[in-house]
Amino acid sequence: MSSNKDADIKERLIARNKRNRSVPIWVVMKTNRKFRTNTKRYHWRAAHIGRDIKYSMKKQGRGE
Repeated sequence: MSSNKDADIKERLIARNKRNRSVPIWVVMKTNRKFRTNTKRYHWRAAHIGRDIKYSMKKQGRGE
């Protein structure tokens, strides 16, 4: 993906990056270790985030 991105693609990538983190320790303790991992976590090299975002935007009629 190029370094020149549209603003809406950039916003989605930023939002996706914010969500990509582990479960806070206080949540693990409060739920008595029922929630220990974030199931929606992904690795930057294994996931095709940019491609998925462009595809979903094109599907909505907002893409190229």
